[in-house]
Amino acid sequence: MQAINDFILAAAGQPWVLLLVLACCLIDGFFPPIPSESVVVGLAAVAATADVPNPWLLMAVAGLGAFSGDNIAYLIGRRVGTTRWHWMRGPRMQSAFRWAGHELRKRPASLILVARFIPIGRVAVNLTAGVTHYPHLRFVGLTVLSATLWASYSVGIGLFFGQWFENNHFLGAVIAIVCAVGLGIVVDLVINRIRGKVPVVERLKDPDAQS
Repeated sequence: MQAINDFILAAAGQPWVLLLVLACCLIDGFFPPIPSESVVVGLAAVAATADVPNPWLLMAVAGLGAFSGDNIAYLIGRRVGTTRWHWMRGPRMQSAFRWAGHELRKRPASLILVARFIPIGRVAVNLTAGVTHYPHLRFVGLTVLSATLWASYSVGIGLFFGQWFENNHFLGAVIAIVCAVGLGIVVDLVINRIRGKVPVVERLKDPDAQS
């Protein structure tokens, strides 16, 4: 375990780790298997006690990557559509695309903001926004806000939980990631129960559920 902690600490202090964050957050905007949240939250948990990487720089890089990835997805949707590649044609993704198209017509601003916090949701919404020619300048403005909120939230979660594990960076990162996932689900459930709507996570599982 000490060897793992030493490796994590050494890696977190290297300049290339921020390039890794940028790449993960960018690709995650249009390819959901990339775990950008886990990378950002985990590094923030290390930064809470080791001061590397710099939390403010981590937040800025994560936000830039998220914003860039979301807008690349928009352009892919506009130029390519949502059926070009095999992973797009699966029943779950196609259902998510149909749901995103329906919701974009009713509440585009809130949908784009909320979807940034849900891996499959953000990809479906970003691509569909491009396909449906949602105004690009408006999309850019919303993704600036959503990327900033997402990066701040992810780094904040990592810093909060990481501070309790000064001598075990690996455990701190793991617990921070698990808590970030759990809090995201809880917040989605609470907000949507108050509004009397089906949670976003459930709608992605069953896009035909009542909106």
